[in-house]
Amino acid sequence: MLTANRRQLLAGTGFAALSGAIGVGLSSEAMAQGAVAGKPDLFVGTGGHGHTYPGASLPFGMAQLSPDTNNHGWDACSGYHQGNGSMMGFSHTHLSGTGIGDMLDILVVPTRQKLMLEPGPLDNPDAGYRQRYSDEHAEPGYYRVQLESGVMAELTVTERCGLHRYRFMPGAGHILIDFAHAMDDDWDKGHTVVEDAYLALDQDGTLTGGRQVNRWAKGRHIYFAMQLSRKPDRIQFFGDGDTPADAGARSIKGNQLKVALFFDEAGGDPIQIKTGLSAVDLQGARDALAQEAVGWDFDGAAQSARSIWAKALGNVRVSGGAEAHRAIMASALYHVQLAPTLFTDCDGRYIGLDREVHTAPEGEEAFSTYSLWDTYRALHPLLTLIDRDRATLLTRDLCRQTMESPYGPPVWPLQGVETGTMIGWHAVSVLAEAHVKGIEADYASAWPKIRQRAFNRDFKDIDSTLGRGYYYDLGYIPCDKVWESVSRTQEYAYDDWAMAHIANAVGAHEDAQALRRRSRNYRNVIDPSVGFARPRFEDGHWWKDYDPIQLGHDPDKWRDYTEANGWQATFLNQHDVYGLIDHFGGDAVFEKKLDALFNGPSTLPKNAPPDISGLVGQYAHGNEPDQHVAYLYAFCGAPWKTQAMVRRLLTEMYKDDPDGVIGNDDCGQMSAWFILSAMGFYPVDPVSAVYVFGSPLFDLVEVDLGADKTLTIRAEGNGPDRPYIQSVRWNGRAFDNNWIAHDDLSKGGELVFSMGSRPSRFGSRKEHRPPSFGSLPK
Repeated sequence: MLTANRRQLLAGTGFAALSGAIGVGLSSEAMAQGAVAGKPDLFVGTGGHGHTYPGASLPFGMAQLSPDTNNHGWDACSGYHQGNGSMMGFSHTHLSGTGIGDMLDILVVPTRQKLMLEPGPLDNPDAGYRQRYSDEHAEPGYYRVQLESGVMAELTVTERCGLHRYRFMPGAGHILIDFAHAMDDDWDKGHTVVEDAYLALDQDGTLTGGRQVNRWAKGRHIYFAMQLSRKPDRIQFFGDGDTPADAGARSIKGNQLKVALFFDEAGGDPIQIKTGLSAVDLQGARDALAQEAVGWDFDGAAQSARSIWAKALGNVRVSGGAEAHRAIMASALYHVQLAPTLFTDCDGRYIGLDREVHTAPEGEEAFSTYSLWDTYRALHPLLTLIDRDRATLLTRDLCRQTMESPYGPPVWPLQGVETGTMIGWHAVSVLAEAHVKGIEADYASAWPKIRQRAFNRDFKDIDSTLGRGYYYDLGYIPCDKVWESVSRTQEYAYDDWAMAHIANAVGAHEDAQALRRRSRNYRNVIDPSVGFARPRFEDGHWWKDYDPIQLGHDPDKWRDYTEANGWQATFLNQHDVYGLIDHFGGDAVFEKKLDALFNGPSTLPKNAPPDISGLVGQYAHGNEPDQHVAYLYAFCGAPWKTQAMVRRLLTEMYKDDPDGVIGNDDCGQMSAWFILSAMGFYPVDPVSAVYVFGSPLFDLVEVDLGADKTLTIRAEGNGPDRPYIQSVRWNGRAFDNNWIAHDDLSKGGELVFSMGSRPSRFGSRKEHRPPSFGSLPK
């Protein structure tokens, strides 16, 4: 059985210019390409529970070369936490903002200390090879830090290679490659995390290696090829138990492997390292070095990375608003372009979810690190607007992965492994949304596997899809049979909505009708007599002693909600908002219920997971299930309440400091919410391909849409005390709707909001409210 959800698993700055020899900084040429009006701070999210990392990567790149300060515990998910105070070294792969840790492959430890083979505990750095550090600097594509032993470390990357430059003070030094280093947590006890590892030194001095890692993505493989600019004076391999290999050994096999590269005089010319990566085989890693890291031009590679990021970040430009908000915007734009991550070798090969080697079609790529339970909501919709080419690559890749996976549409694929994390199979939302928005892909070939997931109760089950038989037969999942039953019922219903669109797109119209009907099953776990999403038993009765603050009817056994409680789950519906409003008894009742959500006490039970964070009343902005809910006022005739709440969330839930993300950034989802909402709109239901207006944060936003098209968004009369929309113009004409279609925005044009300090009736009439379930309110 595959992974359940991230919380259950865990139970048990800016473009600062440098000078001199360092040779880094944002060039005038890069700035001329159009940097966002603000500087990304890569340390945003590295404190608190943001779980981001500050190291070097390219947009959606395979290599994420970054410092590791810890590899144990929830706040070590990215390998880095700003408050740890010491570093273990620099590894080549990381996860950004996730709630579970993995990766941290190929740790490099440059040091002038005596040789130590274990890092030592976080609370006693002197007991191992950990080092304290200072003068830390990070910018997109480049990282630098001073280590206490007398080493200046610099990092940059190509797509598939990590590049290091180490300047040692005079004297002896060594570089340790800890190939046993990996995420290590309490739930890893009882199984071998790293196995079948090998290290070998080729005749030309290239160090190569490979290993299998059995952590979150159980059974994944990583291969590397590493070259050094200076030849070590001696090399020592270490096997399991840190046992030294025989003198003169040039290779070693085992599980826990390390190798130390000694330099009698490490000072003088910098020691550079370049490391090619592959998940397929050693040849893929060698090819990465041969094609992407020829020679030893570290500064040239850093400048190339800087230019690539300047272009990527320059797609969206803002002005006006507070300086802090511009910095948050720039940092968010950086974080939404870290994942999904490139997964094809230079020759197009990759590992599919069937664990077989495949080759991507010419001009296309495979990707990993799809945090779909999170990112279908805002990150993928954002990419369809600001980077359609990237969205197209991801859509086509998800179609292929759907065909290749034994489980059908992906849930949370990582490094060629379906982790099955969280609930539902939200790849179908990304595919359906892409089709609505005119992105061409092979939806027809993906449909058979999607249809099996939709209708075949015998189709291979994983934890994310449990209870489907009950869902088919009863119209809901009973809380006495399957854990997280309420949230599962609701999220399966949303996936039915998405699959209904795909079915229509490929001509399976009867299937589409059945799925569309079934997508209203969410109502079967919302008890209108109490006005809440409520656990329901197999015999049809509701949990009698219901308390919406609690996580479920039997907290000692399991929870009935996924990273939420009854309050938050009540508003999870995204696709049938008018049906939900009718279920509650009409606009006034629904508006009052929303008021109660945002105005109630922020009380949580003792067993609440830390994911439920960023509370405004019982609304939790720090986690995904409710991130559309502030926009629901627009559907019941009170859009000014949406505008006030969105502005509050924009200004209170994000900061320009390490603790600047209120919850896990979740591969860019939290950042994507900020970007879209700061523009002035949000996709409550991504599959509908419409955006609901909120409250624009900046005076001006310009988005390069490609093909010489620009979307300009102005907020006239905007200010901290003026969050309310008074009127809207689209391309110079009065625009009465409180929403706008993606099809309109994607053509480019000018969207102008007139802002004021008092609520207006703009967008409140029924004919001006957003569509839902394919139609406007009646």
